[in-house]
Amino acid sequence: MPITRIEAQNILEDMIENPSLRRHCLSVALVMEAYAKFYDENIDQWYIAGLLHDADYEKHPSEHPNVIVEQLKAIGESQIAHAISAHHTRWGKSYDSLLDKVLLASDELTGFIVACSLIRPTKIVGLSVKSVKKRLKNPKFAAGVERSEVYKGVELLERSIEDHIQFIIDILNQHKEVLELT
Repeated sequence: MPITRIEAQNILEDMIENPSLRRHCLSVALVMEAYAKFYDENIDQWYIAGLLHDADYEKHPSEHPNVIVEQLKAIGESQIAHAISAHHTRWGKSYDSLLDKVLLASDELTGFIVACSLIRPTKIVGLSVKSVKKRLKNPKFAAGVERSEVYKGVELLERSIEDHIQFIIDILNQHKEVLELT
């Protein structure tokens, strides 16, 4: 039986205490869910991949993502496990499915867009693609976001950076209350 959202949420809550990291995982989950609808894919599977992609980062940073990947493999969630194992290019994993590509494309950029919104008085409301692209060019802003991962993800996704940024902004805007982006 596939992992449920409730089970995934319980895993996340057991592994992550940091509210910012929890928000990041939820924001990526919501973007993944929306992309699953867009591509007519398994909505729960994609949501869970987004929700758990960084689940082991807080408690096991040097082993990330291997702890959560092994946990998911042990319960038969090999597709989600593979996507999580490939959500950074330096790990040398293959991008076999659309799920793998969308998770890579959405992780860093979603975090970056949240960072862009947090410095604005109106947060996500009114955030423009132009503003996000301008900030992407400034390596000092959200310096922890690896721009090469953003661009590689967009390349694998085969969408324009503008369309991908707008898609993420729209999803975050739809969920601005729960993400505390108001």
